[in-house]
Amino acid sequence: QVQLVESGGGLVQAGGSLRLSCAASGTFFSINTMGWYRQAPGKQRDLVASITSGGSTNYADSAKGRFTISRDSAENTVYLQMNSLKPEDTGVYYCNAGVKPYSSAYVAMNYWGKGTLVTVSS
Repeated sequence: QVQLVESGGGLVQAGGSLRLSCAASGTFFSINTMGWYRQAPGKQRDLVASITSGGSTNYADSAKGRFTISRDSAENTVYLQMNSLKPEDTGVYYCNAGVKPYSSAYVAMNYWGKGTLVTVSS
């Protein structure tokens, strides 16, 4: 089994910053793409940022220029540095990872963390 544990969420005023962390633990062969998704109250879960094992990044338009995703592959951890936060950034942020298990190293399985709440006040 694979567990993803997020941390770093909280309450912050508009214009402030937060750094989210997600640590993967368990037994697996490797981790491919890792990403952060946001789900605002009453809305669907959407991609905020992702990063591949090779370091290629992808950002939602709303995150470009303000958020930075990074990873420490040796520690199986992904980070999301969020600057210049806006009230519309509010939501539960979920960590996602594509994981290759030892039982099937050629196929990636998708895992989700339980989320960490980010609330940005005006």
